[in-house]
Amino acid sequence: MAGIYELYVEAGFAAAHCLEGYEGDCSRVHGHNWRVRVYLKCQELDNVGIGLDFRQIRKDLQDLLDGLDHKHLNDLEPFRAVNPTSENIARHIFGELSGKINSAAVSVSRVRVSETGNTGVTYWEE
Repeated sequence: MAGIYELYVEAGFAAAHCLEGYEGDCSRVHGHNWRVRVYLKCQELDNVGIGLDFRQIRKDLQDLLDGLDHKHLNDLEPFRAVNPTSENIARHIFGELSGKINSAAVSVSRVRVSETGNTGVTYWEE
């Protein structure tokens, strides 16, 4: 069986949101300093021994997070029809980065989003 490498990069953003339909404090506008960890998988390495340059992964992730940073997430297009929960944010990031990064050699395998130091979600597709 061939080995698989799983690379990861972590970054963050600060944003506000509220959860419509939720009964509790989170129904009011509040903010988090979100942490996002993106995992990519590959089986092949380039001639240097790299699956995908961490700098490129970090840039692609940061470009995406810059569009979320210091925003009210409910106002953004991806979250107009769904609540900007950690789950939906992770799915959004997974889809956007997959469209940008995925190739025959490397693909996004999962995305982890944390809204606090001890709560979060991981999203992947099978």
